[in-house]
Amino acid sequence: MSKPIIAIVGRPNVGKSTLFNRLIGERRAIVEDVPGVTRDRIYGETDWQGRKLVVIDTGGIEPKSDDIILSQMKTQAQIAIDTADVIIFMCDVRAGLVADDREIAVMLKKSGKPIIPCINKCDTVGGLPYEYYEFYELGFESEPIAVSSVHGSGTGDLLDACLEALPEKNDDEEDDDSIKVAVIGKPNAGKSSIINRIVGSERLIVSNIPGTTRDAIDTQVENEYGKFTFIDTAGIRRKSKVDDRIEKFSVLRAHMAVERADVCLIMVDANQGVTEQDEKIAGIAHEAGKASIIVINKWDSVEKDNNTVSEFTKDTYNALSYMTYAPIVFVSALTGQRVTNLFDMIKAAHNQSVTRISTGMLNDVLGDATTRVQPPTDKGKRLKIYYMTQISVAPPTFVIFCNNAELFHFSYQRYIENCLRDTFGFKGTPIRLIIRQKGDET
Repeated sequence: MSKPIIAIVGRPNVGKSTLFNRLIGERRAIVEDVPGVTRDRIYGETDWQGRKLVVIDTGGIEPKSDDIILSQMKTQAQIAIDTADVIIFMCDVRAGLVADDREIAVMLKKSGKPIIPCINKCDTVGGLPYEYYEFYELGFESEPIAVSSVHGSGTGDLLDACLEALPEKNDDEEDDDSIKVAVIGKPNAGKSSIINRIVGSERLIVSNIPGTTRDAIDTQVENEYGKFTFIDTAGIRRKSKVDDRIEKFSVLRAHMAVERADVCLIMVDANQGVTEQDEKIAGIAHEAGKASIIVINKWDSVEKDNNTVSEFTKDTYNALSYMTYAPIVFVSALTGQRVTNLFDMIKAAHNQSVTRISTGMLNDVLGDATTRVQPPTDKGKRLKIYYMTQISVAPPTFVIFCNNAELFHFSYQRYIENCLRDTFGFKGTPIRLIIRQKGDET
């Protein structure tokens, strides 16, 4: 299930970044008492009442500004509004209710999203300041929440209000048993073309429904291979000049699509090979622990000899050295070459990502591995590994208990991971190893 998205919007210099830092528990946004400091949207995660939430910080909105930077900030804030499930509208009680607040309120009401008015800098002793009550004039359904983003007061009430305002879950979405497939990659790598080819070349039951991320359209497909939901995302571009801030949103969009997915198709243009930007995009799926397939598109336009496939495969894995578990398939969305192979590959990768291995079998493999290659020593101290157990799937995650976590070097962890893969496969999915010293909390 995808995480709800909360966007913090408002005029410049009302305390949005300070609130953002308070909510996610990190100092990630630049906080200065100067309007327009937060020019890029920043996002992070928080956990409240057992629910994980994505929080987006935005640049301040100045509705009538002609300044190109402020105009871009307004545009990126609008994108965040379109993406969000709930919007925190932040105002400054010390400034009172000003004309720009009223104009922003009109814009927010047009979005149709739940709006939580958040009145910042209410940190006076002896009750709420008189100016707080002015904000009832904005006419939102939700009562204004008084907070102090600097001191943290009122933030619990604010998050409670956000949870209460979240749209009810769609029963159809909750009951959906299809495999969710995020199609990610640079612009023009062929993401939409692959989906169009899948829909156009097969006799499928297809319906288009709005995705959780507004900029994506989910294409539901049912055929002899099973049920699939393909999530098409806008391409992630290399940073440019003027619209740099808007393009950053495509990264968030990809993150949200990956978050919802069971399997990721990482689209690579065969004519360009794996670029630095492709490496970053693939890293989003890898870090999220998602099963992945590397799809080399436009293979029909590449001149080939007997070594082309093996050389391209080698170069791809060299560039994506952290994803050698992901299978590579060479396709052409234009001609349909090997496109139908994707269905079986998606199912196989998904099945591998939800595989569970019994503790007994794991420890048989562990015992054999430590016998063949002794655990490392350091200054006379030898690593002793007691046992291993699996704690979760998607990705398969294992806890290994030992006498000294510092002795469990990365190279030996990689060796244990390779032994697991040699025995159980796990092709197409990352696996996670968590090292615990005996006595540590699990």
